[in-house]
Amino acid sequence: MISIPKLKNTDSTSFFLMAGPCAIEGRDMALRIAEHIVTVTDRLRIPYIFKGSYRKANRTKIDSFTGIGDEKALKILQEVSQTFGIPTVTDIHESHEAALAAEYVDVLQIPAFLCRQTELLAAAARTGKAVNVKKGQFLSGASMKFAAEKINEVNPDAQVILTDRGNSFGYGDLVVDYRNLPEMAAFGVPVVMDCTHSLQQPNQTSGVTGGKPKLIETIAKAAIAVGADGLFIETHFNPSEAKSDGANMLPLDQLEGLLERLVRVREAIL
Repeated sequence: MISIPKLKNTDSTSFFLMAGPCAIEGRDMALRIAEHIVTVTDRLRIPYIFKGSYRKANRTKIDSFTGIGDEKALKILQEVSQTFGIPTVTDIHESHEAALAAEYVDVLQIPAFLCRQTELLAAAARTGKAVNVKKGQFLSGASMKFAAEKINEVNPDAQVILTDRGNSFGYGDLVVDYRNLPEMAAFGVPVVMDCTHSLQQPNQTSGVTGGKPKLIETIAKAAIAVGADGLFIETHFNPSEAKSDGANMLPLDQLEGLLERLVRVREAIL
């Protein structure tokens, strides 16, 4: 299990969960989503990390939603952590963002397209925070050892997490190769399956990324079955109204039932 401050239920034999909205859209929505997930994960004894991007940098169109303001969103993440006693995770995109985000959150996330950016990885490592690196859609699981090595060269004590989010399959689709999970686990780090971004259909002609959210449960069950330590799921009260990545989000009211079924899958393979 991962060693992150505020991570509860670490004596559980279950997987851990990173979940929340794609982007922080406002204070009330973040707190409501966090409260709902905390209630569910506490009951199921699933260690939980709240996820929310304080800023979205990788967008298809220049007028796409990018955020409500960096400091405002980061303070909301901090409030979520303090209110519910849980760790939080957010993306960083450039080296100078690492120190700023580290003042407010417990885990710094490196987006998949940036997983080879040496200075970004080094900056995250220097903060002393846990670092979750998304595997690039263009990489194998085995090649992610270099990302982990970069972080630990800068900070040998850094907690590295590696997350799979599918591989490019043609120009507008992704496919999940479950060999990536044991390949990354061989590096001695926790491995996570991103069950929502792996179902994206990027680069659509509309300029809005599509997705296949009906397959989230399929992706999650298979990941647990092959030994994933954690799951990453973006969720929203109303995905159709989400300002980012709504096409591949899980409706929040479906999360509890899904997690109950996943706990049973986990118990069956132990």
